[in-house]
Amino acid sequence: MNKPKMATEKGVPSNSRVMMLLGQLERMNGESMLRDVEMARQVTTKILHVIQTQEKSGKEVMSKGSSGMEVILASLEVSSHPGRRVGVFVSKGGTGVLFQILVNASKEFPPSEELMLQLHSLLAKVGPKDRKFGMKARLSGALNVTINLMKRNLLNTKLLLPCLQVLRVYATSSVNAISLGKNGVVELMFKVIAPYSKKNTSLLKVALDALGALLKSKTNARRAVDGNFVPVLLNLYLDWHRNDARHRYMLIRKGLLVCLKNITNIKVGRKAFFEANGMRILYNSSTECLPVRTLDPLVNTSSLIMRKCFPKNRLPLPTIKSAFHFQLPHVPADGPVAQLYSQLPGVDDVVDESDDNEEPEADSDTENDEDEKDNCSLNDDIETDINKLHPKRSIGRSFEELKFYKKFFSELFEDFQVTSLSSSSTRVARPIALPAASSQKQISPNSQEDFNFVKRLHTQQSPSTPASTTTAPQTPIDLDSIHINKDEDKKEDAKFPSPDGQTISATFCRSPEQELIHPLECVSLEDKGNLRAEVGSERVKQEGSPVNNTRHIQSPLLLGGIPTRRDESGEGAVLEVPDTAQLLPLHDPDLYVEMVKETFSVPRYAEVAYPDYFGHVAPTSKEPLLERLYGVQRSKIFQDIERLIHPNDILDKVVYDLDIPRVVPLKYCFSCPFESGNLRKAVQVRKYEYDLVLNADINSNHYHQWFYFEVSGMRVGTTYRFNIINCEKSNSQFNYGMQVLMYSVQEAISGRPCWVRAGTDICYYKNHFARSSIAAGGQKGKSYYTLTFSITFSHKDDVCYFAYHYPYTYSSLKMHLSKLEDLRTPRIYLRQDVLCETLSGNSCPLLTITAMPESNSNDHICQFRNRPLIFLSARVHPGETNASWVMKGTLEFLMGSSPLAASLREAYIFKIVPMLNPDGVVNGNHRCSLSGEDLNRQWLNPNPELHPTIYHTKSLLQYLAYIQRAPLVFCDYHGHSRKKNVFMYGCSVKETVWQTNISASSSDLQEDLGYRTLPKILSQIAPAFSMGSSSFVVERSKESTARVVVWREIGVQRSYTMESTLCGCDQGKYKGLQIGTRELEEMGAQFCVALLRLKRLTGLRNHQNLLDLECDIIGTQSKAASSLTTYVMEEDEPSFLEAIDYSAESNDEDGEPENELCCEVQENFDLLSDSETTTGTS
Repeated sequence: MNKPKMATEKGVPSNSRVMMLLGQLERMNGESMLRDVEMARQVTTKILHVIQTQEKSGKEVMSKGSSGMEVILASLEVSSHPGRRVGVFVSKGGTGVLFQILVNASKEFPPSEELMLQLHSLLAKVGPKDRKFGMKARLSGALNVTINLMKRNLLNTKLLLPCLQVLRVYATSSVNAISLGKNGVVELMFKVIAPYSKKNTSLLKVALDALGALLKSKTNARRAVDGNFVPVLLNLYLDWHRNDARHRYMLIRKGLLVCLKNITNIKVGRKAFFEANGMRILYNSSTECLPVRTLDPLVNTSSLIMRKCFPKNRLPLPTIKSAFHFQLPHVPADGPVAQLYSQLPGVDDVVDESDDNEEPEADSDTENDEDEKDNCSLNDDIETDINKLHPKRSIGRSFEELKFYKKFFSELFEDFQVTSLSSSSTRVARPIALPAASSQKQISPNSQEDFNFVKRLHTQQSPSTPASTTTAPQTPIDLDSIHINKDEDKKEDAKFPSPDGQTISATFCRSPEQELIHPLECVSLEDKGNLRAEVGSERVKQEGSPVNNTRHIQSPLLLGGIPTRRDESGEGAVLEVPDTAQLLPLHDPDLYVEMVKETFSVPRYAEVAYPDYFGHVAPTSKEPLLERLYGVQRSKIFQDIERLIHPNDILDKVVYDLDIPRVVPLKYCFSCPFESGNLRKAVQVRKYEYDLVLNADINSNHYHQWFYFEVSGMRVGTTYRFNIINCEKSNSQFNYGMQVLMYSVQEAISGRPCWVRAGTDICYYKNHFARSSIAAGGQKGKSYYTLTFSITFSHKDDVCYFAYHYPYTYSSLKMHLSKLEDLRTPRIYLRQDVLCETLSGNSCPLLTITAMPESNSNDHICQFRNRPLIFLSARVHPGETNASWVMKGTLEFLMGSSPLAASLREAYIFKIVPMLNPDGVVNGNHRCSLSGEDLNRQWLNPNPELHPTIYHTKSLLQYLAYIQRAPLVFCDYHGHSRKKNVFMYGCSVKETVWQTNISASSSDLQEDLGYRTLPKILSQIAPAFSMGSSSFVVERSKESTARVVVWREIGVQRSYTMESTLCGCDQGKYKGLQIGTRELEEMGAQFCVALLRLKRLTGLRNHQNLLDLECDIIGTQSKAASSLTTYVMEEDEPSFLEAIDYSAESNDEDGEPENELCCEVQENFDLLSDSETTTGTS
């Protein structure tokens, strides 16, 4: 296209120049304009310049008969990049020119209708591209021009439509929306919208959009309520719903719902909606829309409105405080327990009628929005104080106080001259006396009777708690007399097919003779008033089976007095169960019962759960993440709303209540009278639906997440729905493929004693039970969340257990540690100490594991003493049971006979506290200890009386720092409820500064990059580990956690928290699978192998050799090793804090490890577990 000659000669009027330029622009049709964009831009720029400099030119463009506006509008519509030309127009000040023309044109009387039409049409296109559009309109006076024009032309649809389009843009500004409301625009809009009609549907759609934007303002929403417009909107929606049979006007119906949604953001709006029978109207209309998939936007929006307007209720509890109370030695005045019990009765669970907007929720059925944090606020938690970011070793205590802890490190001073090297294991069976420091409580180890007296004084139940008449045994069992020999030769086991067609190795067969005809209950610890169960086992050999081991349990109270098959002697009920000790070499049911008897609990549990008694064998089949069915959450929410619509269909029958114990058992039995159990109340809502309420952590009124309970008496083949209604977190992996755990006693008796992932129609969503601001940290308007799942029972007269994750009790730990002693050899140094006693009197074990010196020569003793220390801990949070399973894998690997395990013991001295919070684990807490506090937030200044395990664990580390033997690695095992995979959190100055805007010198950022070595090794050898999910940023909110305190005060550079998912993996060979105990134990073993690699890396002094060996070991083909200035561990950018992203792809490779060491660890892990692992191989 030739460049047009522009009229620039003298004497040519400027208005003629404008018309000539408009003519040129008009001749540039759509295609030519796209081909010569620059020419079109030059022409429009000159038109704008002439209009801005000559007022007459603007009037001529807008005059009657002129096609100038049509030409400009057409040029704006033609663009390969929508909005680009409009953006240029806005950047050149075009919006202000249009507003100026509009205001000037409005002064004419009467104003030109055509001019107003063209101006508003153009403004409607320009407005969305101008961020200051609303402010410019308000300051120029154009806002009032549009309002007055609308009031005078309500029946002129041709002019009203562009005015409404501009009004829709005006209302996006909150200031404009309030101003428009004061000028009566809200009332004006209700004159525009009309009942069902096929005429002017485009006008109605724009009007509803504008009204919806206006009603986002709370002031306008109140104005709509005061004007009694809520019933009007409901009637209009119902009219359009009934008449729009072919669903052609769905956008109009959606517009009406959006208006209702914005009005119901305020309390008076919700009240008006409820009083106008809005719940029933939307429920009925939505139910009719459900079969039509294209109407899902209407159904979802209706669902959001109904959920907001559902009347807020209290939980069906007398108090949200825990059903149990533990009297503390002293209650700090400013502590959480003092605040909890200083509240007057009845005010701890007040429904807060907040007028705030609800948290934003997506109009979809697939996910709940994470409303706790967004990306903008995450930076607020990052530590910005450079002085705090640099670890400064500060022990803070005198050596006189710390020298007491020397007794826990006898391996550092023992000369092995007197004691034979074959004496490789010692145990401290009784609690030790604590140092008599001014801030410490003196515990006397002299009298068990005295201790029980103290316990009885300190352990009291609330008035609503059922009293127990039993007491713990006074004489502990002699665990040293128990010996279980692990079969090192792996004898050939019997084989039998599993349901999935695979062959399972076992040492027993199912006895077909035994059938239970009555509901089972827990194994009772009571017998004639004593906590004593006569448990016997008998081995019966049958023809055709190499080994058939069964265990006969007999006790008059075993089945709760229900008649069952008795043995010939008639001494009591007999239950024939498999001898699971043959499947699980490190599990002994009899020993477990004895350990339970020595465990002190606040509820004084008198029973043992079958899963803990039988044990758990990892299932042989893979358990994939549950696929989310479309519409499952919506259907569950509608069932909840039905309770309000059809109240007569609701039974509301309490079938289990921890606060009010029942003497006569009901047909459907719920209970949790065993260690780690948690269920407070069960209410039958419908025939096959139950609402379940969890108990808060003791001495607390929140932390509801962990559950573990039993169910019996359910019908076979019937689908039941269970709703846990007082969850607190705003999102959960239950929305992303995670299932609950179920354990069937009938399955265990049949030879499959294992926890399995179970449940369908699983979802997690906000419900209508209000959280008190007292329990929500002062935040008002918060709600609880519901975890719902459906389950079908397969066996008659079965007892089934449900748990949040694979249970691992404190008694299981004690049994496991006792069994580990049987694995020791003369070359293994194993010592078990009691670090301290907990508040309720349970012991906190401390393990020391290493290799014995080769001889008692000075060189070998010196090498023994100078081994680096590795300090490990776990289970500070009771609900994170996966941490104990990882620790189990670590301990078994360390005690194994493989060459890798032997090398690891020779390389390090391991100090391990396997359970930092025994009291919380025993009593079924999720987060806290009996002090009502999160122990992982007490590391800065732990109290020796209220936080004894943290106090003494930190003291051990302080002692090591004082004697210049700080650990090489500190790692605290945890579980994560809202992320997949296994990952680590560490501490780095540089990576923390990267996430902030603070200024720091190069000297401030200098640090050894060794903190990345261990997680990087794990990412290469452990299939469940994700380096991409790991983070090394230091946050303010985590400054009192073990990871940060040990890094900052003890000076341990490699201080980590290792988080294991409760759900599953989205990368590696376990991608798409839910995690099980086998994978968790494998992770613990892989952690050990990573430490062995770390030893090989840190043992080299030459930095370049370090790079070469690391590249060789990890198997990466990085080119960084050839560069002297690049460190291979620096290749990963730091993860951004703890952002929750369920769909993010991992940066790790899915390939298997390429070097022989990776293969060796897998082989040794298989050898380690023997028949247990063989049975549980996936």
